[in-house]
Amino acid sequence: MALKEEDTNTADSTIDNATVQLQRERNNITIGDVAEALGVSKTTVSRAISGKGRIGAETTKRVLDYIKENHYRPNVVAKGLAKSKTYNIGWVMPGDSNVSDLPFFQRCMMGISEVAASGDYDILISMVFDRDISQLKSIVKNRKVDGIILGRTLVEDEGIKFLKKSDMPFVVIGSSVDDGVIQIDNDHVKACKELTAIVIMKGVRRLALIGGSTNHVVNLTRREGFEMGLMEQGVPVNQDLIYMDCETDSAVERAVDNCLRNRAECIITTDDRICHSVLEKLGRDGVRIPDQLKVASFYSSIMLENNQPAITSLHYDPKELGIVACKTLFDYLAGKEVQKKVLLGYEVVLKGSTQ
Repeated sequence: MALKEEDTNTADSTIDNATVQLQRERNNITIGDVAEALGVSKTTVSRAISGKGRIGAETTKRVLDYIKENHYRPNVVAKGLAKSKTYNIGWVMPGDSNVSDLPFFQRCMMGISEVAASGDYDILISMVFDRDISQLKSIVKNRKVDGIILGRTLVEDEGIKFLKKSDMPFVVIGSSVDDGVIQIDNDHVKACKELTAIVIMKGVRRLALIGGSTNHVVNLTRREGFEMGLMEQGVPVNQDLIYMDCETDSAVERAVDNCLRNRAECIITTDDRICHSVLEKLGRDGVRIPDQLKVASFYSSIMLENNQPAITSLHYDPKELGIVACKTLFDYLAGKEVQKKVLLGYEVVLKGSTQ
């Protein structure tokens, strides 16, 4: 009996599916299957795969040729046991960060995950606080990861102190006061200096800076860039116009009031959260931007995207930080020589808030 065209297609599809399933079953072999097929022990197969232990060159070649022909791929757990690896990377985020900081850490993690996946690694997320690093200690002491990426650096950094005493390889995203630490960061000093200089060249002389915690290294480097920009343009650094440790909205509001009393012509903030708080305060007070006061931020995010006028700011790529940090950690784990400090680029975006 002749088959209709649609019946033929169905039959072909069934055959194709069966072939795929058979191929999958064939490829889903274990170390035990390899050992049985070659008449050797599982230990011999494991040694041939890992390259460790006493095993003849001919036997090694037989095992490797067989697994290549049969598309055998050791699962991560088995491969990890053979090579004394966990195939996990620890991604350590600050548990006490603001909600506004989460997109930055998420973008960093996207970059880390992209690189980690290419090496058959998974990401183990851990939280630390300024003084509480118990989660970090747990994953290190229990050898749950092969290496660590710290997502934030502090002046008094308990996490870095602990990791330096342990034998756990680690890389930090950000800059550290400890020159011996492997650091991946944006060039905040250069970026903030450039933005500050541009604002001054627009005719502004009285610039104020409102910044976050002075225990966060990034705030100190941004302040350094701000002061360097002032000095290079011949503008004296006025300490009465610099307000740090503004961690709450009320602290930011007090700083804004002081800026206005001290006749600031432009307020620059160290980050997007503080800038958002400044903008809300100025809006409530009826201060027009940029006619009465100019505003800029040393960090931009989605928080500032819809503001009118648009905010002059510095743009960075957190995903690139994650990619470079993970690649650097992998190189370090492989015994390669790595650069102690890598500074990535930035973009100065001039908008209506400083016109």
